[in-house]
Amino acid sequence: MDVRNEEAVSRFVERFAAQLTEAGMQRMAARVFAQLLASDGGAMTSAELSEALRISPAAVSGAVAYLTQVTMVSREREPGSRRDRYVLHNELWYETFTRRDQALTLFEKTLRDGAAGLGADSPAGARMTETAAFFAFLQDEMHGMMARWRAHRATLDLP
Repeated sequence: MDVRNEEAVSRFVERFAAQLTEAGMQRMAARVFAQLLASDGGAMTSAELSEALRISPAAVSGAVAYLTQVTMVSREREPGSRRDRYVLHNELWYETFTRRDQALTLFEKTLRDGAAGLGADSPAGARMTETAAFFAFLQDEMHGMMARWRAHRATLDLP
């Protein structure tokens, strides 16, 4: 059995959090998310997160509020306790991309409506029509990619 190297875990958390921040996530939310990802149980209390990241409980609360809003984590009550645990969702990335798919559908419809209102032959209408077509293409590709992922995941030796 491998021994957990806390220094390496801390470096991972900060490195991945920095990458998530570069991609647009709030910095503290990225740190909390990376710490949860690095935890064996995929769940931690506010006190555990605060201690692991050396941040205030208020910072944990704000980060968790954001992560809950974007449905990357959920809040659960610890059995027999009044303390909450913050838990990563199962199949987190799959669910995240599925939600993106729903957003693409909404964007595409809104863009098509906008293009119709502007006139499809106008420069703005043509731009919106092309963007809507791009979102439709992305959505079709996403469906196929997710199906391939499920098939591929079944071949992996994962828990």
